Formats: sequence, structure tokens, C-alpha cells
Amino acid sequence: MSEKPEATKFDLHTHHERCGHARGKIEEYVKAAIERGLAVIGIADHSPFFSYKEDQAFPKIAMGKSEFPQYIKEVQSLKEKYSSKIEVLLGIEADFFPEHVELYRTHFDKYPFDYVIGSVHQVEGKSIFNKKRWNGLSQQQKVKVKDTYYDLIEQSARSGMYQVLGHIDAMKGFYPEFSDIQTKTVEKTLKTIGEEDIAIEINTSGKTKTVGGWYPADEILEMARHYGVMVTFGSDAHDPERVGDEFDEVAARLKQIGFKEWCYFRQKQRIKVLL
Repeated sequence: MSEKPEATKFDLHTHHERCGHARGKIEEYVKAAIERGLAVIGIADHSPFFSYKEDQAFPKIAMGKSEFPQYIKEVQSLKEKYSSKIEVLLGIEADFFPEHVELYRTHFDKYPFDYVIGSVHQVEGKSIFNKKRWNGLSQQQKVKVKDTYYDLIEQSARSGMYQVLGHIDAMKGFYPEFSDIQTKTVEKTLKTIGEEDIAIEINTSGKTKTVGGWYPADEILEMARHYGVMVTFGSDAHDPERVGDEFDEVAARLKQIGFKEWCYFRQKQRIKVLL
């Protein structure tokens, strides 16, 4: 690990048109990062669904398996092309499915990723952003759903496959009341993340959902600091215009909470950046 205070601005979480629900080519995100004064830009589009027989099982969610090598090649090419202007990092955002961890690992191990973001997008077979999933549930049932969500996040932390865990309270996206569901599982999960020494991202894409704001909430960030969890930044941009969105505001908030540093990753090695 090393410190690189001069690399003050970075963004590890950006998508592009291959996933089917983002706008723009990878190069547009790189150019946007340069324009916004970033020193480091990470490309981390949605991983293919490797466990499905179809090449592109969900065209509006993730790239096809056949596109994966080309994605790697394009990012590596842009690394070289823009090396004098910005550091381009090769990342991927991977859905966490406990039963398919080893399958995904075999695909990721073939390539020189700078980092892999692990994100839970499905709980009990439904999208965490499904607006109807909460309809008619009792309080006890809601607690069970939240416990299951954080149990999956805890399992992802223990899997050893990720450098970063993505948007760890994003289930509140279209259901702000999610944050008010009381359970001890959240703290238990943060403790595990700290023990496993995995970073969590402050993800500013909450503003694109009903809940507004960032993921995770301040209460979770305070808990993360208590358990020694390292943090990083990701806009989760699905449009070049959002690259680096609210970086300075997040940095200021982290200082208020008591963080002294955050990080990004190069060749899966943590690079610390002073706040």
C-alpha cells in the first residue's frame, strides 16, 4: 500500500453503453474525467451474467459474455492512449451470487483487473430496486428481507473476490423507509467488512433514485469508521455528465465524520489518498 496525496480526485465506478442502460462510450467517460480535473478514472461496467447459457441474458442490465474480452481490450487501450493525462483503471462491477462465486472468479482471474466491485442487486430472487417488493409485508418480514440483504453483503466481503463493496444500502433507493428498519445485522456486516479489510464506496447515484442523497447513509459511514473500514468514491455514472459527481462534497462530509483518508486501487493494491 502507498500514499499518493497528489491524486486528489478519483472515481472508481462508471458504466457505459455495453450494459444496455447507460449512455456513451468508455472514452467519453475518460474525457469527462479529464475535463473535471480527476487524476484517476475507473471503468467498472456491469459484469456479464456468467451463470446463464445465453450470451446476454439481460440486455438492459449487463453486457454479453462475448463482449467481455473486448471491454477489457478497450479499457487497456484507453489506459495507454491517455496515460499522459489521466490514470485509467480497469474495473468491473460484479453481481454477488454466493452459488456462483467460483465461476465468476475463474473469469475475472484471466484478466489484469485493478479492482473488482462486488454489489448485491438481488435479494430472494428480486431486484433490490423493485418498487413493489415491499407491498403488504409485515414489519417482521421487512426485517427478514433487510437481514438477508446484509447477510449477502457479509458473504461477499468474506468471498475474497472483491476490493470494493458497492452501494451497501442501495436497497433504500426506491424505498427510503428501508433505513428505518431496525436490525443488528448492519453492524455485524460492517464489523466483518472491517475484519476482511475490504473497502466500501460512497456512491453518489442515490440522487437518481427516489431516496436522493448518497449510499451509504451517514450512520453507516460512522459505523464503518468505528470498525476501521476503508472507503472509496464512486459516482456510479451511467452518463458522462455524472463523472466525479459530488466528489468534493463527499470528501468534506467524510472529514466531518472523522475519516483521514480514502483510497483507490491499482493492480488490486490499495492506494491511500489523504482527505
